[in-house]
Amino acid sequence: MRGLFVTLEGGEGSGKTTVAYEVIKKLTQEGFDVVYTREPGGSPIAEKIRDLILNPEHTEMDSRTEALLYAAARRQHLIEKVQPALAAGKIVVCDRFIDSSIVYQGHAREIGVSDVYKINKFAIEKCLPDITIFFDIKPSLGLARIAANKNREINRLDLEEVVFHEKVYEGYLNQMIKEPLRIKAVNATQSIAAVSHAVYELIMKGLKETHRTSSKK
Repeated sequence: MRGLFVTLEGGEGSGKTTVAYEVIKKLTQEGFDVVYTREPGGSPIAEKIRDLILNPEHTEMDSRTEALLYAAARRQHLIEKVQPALAAGKIVVCDRFIDSSIVYQGHAREIGVSDVYKINKFAIEKCLPDITIFFDIKPSLGLARIAANKNREINRLDLEEVVFHEKVYEGYLNQMIKEPLRIKAVNATQSIAAVSHAVYELIMKGLKETHRTSSKK
């Protein structure tokens, strides 16, 4: 039986990584086989591409170059890590996936949502997430969290102006309207415990729906 593909999305400082660890710990304790990964990165080649993309010294990087690098990293990560885990029946929780490219490069960079989608459709073929969880938090609050976290590594996207992050947020809201069945929002301004519980519940619901669909085939 194919596993469940869960992706976590949100702006900078939305708390995805912190919550992911809490949720995965709970799922593992309950006996689920869970693989946690991230984008860009998640596999050796993709991690090298990540270093290129997020290096704060690479401010001259062209927007289309950026979009193509993300898609390339995504393809390699998908075939090396995500697809094998899903084929083995595991739950894959991925911090960012195709929606990040659509929102960051397509919408916020203004190079075209449809063009970025086409690039990534080529990269992922038909492997879309079963559930995408959007961590809903206004950019001003997310960026304030980053500023307060002295241990967080600053990447190239953190250096963007506030207006860029506002466009990212707007892009995510647009994606939710386009795909309401796949993309679900959680209020990321709540406590870590509350957000973790909401994410856990969405994953459990997704598991039940996936098993119900599989049993009908």
